[in-house]
Amino acid sequence: MIAKPTVSDLGVDPAAQVWHRSGHGDGAIEVAFVRVGGARSAASANAPASADTPALGSADTPAPGSADTPAPALASADAQEWVLMRVAGDPEQRVLVFDRHEWECFLDGARNGEFDDAAAGP
Repeated sequence: MIAKPTVSDLGVDPAAQVWHRSGHGDGAIEVAFVRVGGARSAASANAPASADTPALGSADTPAPGSADTPAPALASADAQEWVLMRVAGDPEQRVLVFDRHEWECFLDGARNGEFDDAAAGP
């Protein structure tokens, strides 16, 4: 099994990303989309996604590579898209890294109510 990369492994500067927020204030979930590798080089991971990037969870969002492609594919000729997630106000500034397949599975679960019981509370 190949270990999942960290933000440092990807060479990504979280401060240079365009973050999409789920709400306001501390505790809001923030998500950023980055491409690493390929013709654009790892340095392009610090450039924000273009304005034509589809909305968070959009069905039109392309899924580069396939689910069978091992992660990370940093040395491949094609750029790989990663999804970064953090919680606003986290004093440790932790950032989670998901490959595109993991992100699509998460969105599918959310759309299908897999987390509804957890959201209902005790």
